[in-house]
Amino acid sequence: MPQEEMLEVARKKGSLNIGIPREITFQENRVPLVPDDVALLLNQGHSVLVETGAGKNANFQDNDYSEAGAQIVYTPEELYKNAEIILKVTPPSPQEIELMQPKQTLLSTLQLPAQPENFLKKLIDKKITALAFEWIKDEEGVFPVIRSMGEIAGGTSILIAAEYLSNANNGQGSILGGISGVAPTEVVIIGAGTVGEYAARAALGLGATVKVFDNSVYRLRRLQNSIGTRVFTSIIQPRVLGKHLRTCDVAIGALRASGGRTPLVVTEEMISEMKVGSVIVDVSIDQGGCFETSKVTNHSQPVFRKHGVIHYCVPNIASRVSRTASYALSTIFTPILQEMGETGGLPNMIRDHSGVRSGVYLYNGILTKKYLGDLFNLPSKDIELLLAAL
Repeated sequence: MPQEEMLEVARKKGSLNIGIPREITFQENRVPLVPDDVALLLNQGHSVLVETGAGKNANFQDNDYSEAGAQIVYTPEELYKNAEIILKVTPPSPQEIELMQPKQTLLSTLQLPAQPENFLKKLIDKKITALAFEWIKDEEGVFPVIRSMGEIAGGTSILIAAEYLSNANNGQGSILGGISGVAPTEVVIIGAGTVGEYAARAALGLGATVKVFDNSVYRLRRLQNSIGTRVFTSIIQPRVLGKHLRTCDVAIGALRASGGRTPLVVTEEMISEMKVGSVIVDVSIDQGGCFETSKVTNHSQPVFRKHGVIHYCVPNIASRVSRTASYALSTIFTPILQEMGETGGLPNMIRDHSGVRSGVYLYNGILTKKYLGDLFNLPSKDIELLLAAL
């Protein structure tokens, strides 16, 4: 028998209600959406609630957000009660989880090593759908948030080193780079990922001599091709690394661990043989650090000296340049929110967008990452099976 023709029905666009709370994590200065992008979302029919002072540390005033069309709220209770999607930079604290409403959507980082044991359990009890920014992928399979923050940390690490080489910060009194007739500063970079690449770019731009060490020949080759010039590269071999650390003025720790702690590749003995007044910037300190003498510092007291070597070991370097970092985050999150509205809400977007789907670790209170379930002894289900059942 003849069958009726089935035509695709256009999906109904959804209006999102987004809440941006003020960050309460120690020395977190970034904000996930800047006023310009808030205005863009409002022009597309979405609503945005901003807690008073949310952008203050990135030099965005409440007036900037209200002129963009956002509604300013004056208590976190009011924001969490009225927003459907909570958008923030750091994971929610236990107090913030208490304020969250059942079946709300949370978009933030996860930063699992820093979370208390019952963090996931509290989110599960409220049937929260949660996405971790650091797990979201773009069309090319790259983690855009990690790459963007890595670019900032790499470039900033060289500027930090330049500060602490100068007399103004009781350094050895050297300029980072070189001038005619004077030997250039030597910079050793350990790690050839995004942080290492952008540290190398910044150091080369200032005229320094750059030496890059990594355990992957592929990453070293990719770094050379990316920066478009030949630099000294080497596999991490303790004797060779120690030799070059003895003569360098700056050492950047840019190793990343795929899971767990960053490997310690620079021993205290190597550091004791470095020049007095040289500078270490351990960007990998958030994963334990790759220098044996590293210990976590903060933006208020960023440095300490050991064996005459200045150590800078602040985990959240991007918050040092919070305005730039906020713009970088906003350019990533705004298209995601726009597409979420275009597809009719988060469930449709998760189904259609594999990159965003990879960031989901809770879906309506169901844990979707097996390794998290194994780690915390909680049941988990594959996100693909959950979506198939809808």
